[in-house]
Amino acid sequence: MALHTIRVHGDPVLRQATLPVVDFDAGLVRLVEDMIETMYDAPGVGLAANQVGVQKRVFVWDIGHGDGPQVAVNPTLSGHDGEWTYDEGCLSVPGLYWPIVRPKQVTMRAFDIHGNEIVREGDEMLARVFLHEVDHLDGHLLLERLDGDQRKQAMRELRSRDVDASSR
Repeated sequence: MALHTIRVHGDPVLRQATLPVVDFDAGLVRLVEDMIETMYDAPGVGLAANQVGVQKRVFVWDIGHGDGPQVAVNPTLSGHDGEWTYDEGCLSVPGLYWPIVRPKQVTMRAFDIHGNEIVREGDEMLARVFLHEVDHLDGHLLLERLDGDQRKQAMRELRSRDVDASSR
């Protein structure tokens, strides 16, 4: 397995919607294994393929409930219900967190790496991971979920980091 570089805010690949997976083959298995290793190394609880520069509609997750790493290929979400606010971060916007309101519950339909359909009910943290990662697959970043003032502050912080990094 190999670690991938996680793409960060400003990389255009993060703004592009991903393409459906059509081949459930050894290449997909290798991608998923590498994404899991990359997610754990980051460390994170979820990782979408476009965050490692691959334009495929697939994400991995592990929220630490003893189920181990999981994968969703070609996910769709439905059954959004309730509200839950949580300080949410993103591996593509490292080190920054904001209180984000998202649905408390959601149903995900997807496929596993062998092409078998799976249906998962997500509540609170699991729902948040599904919603966050599908946002990535649709070409949306967490920053789009912020209100105007939060977004301005986030952009100031990100610009400040860019200036600091370029002066080294």
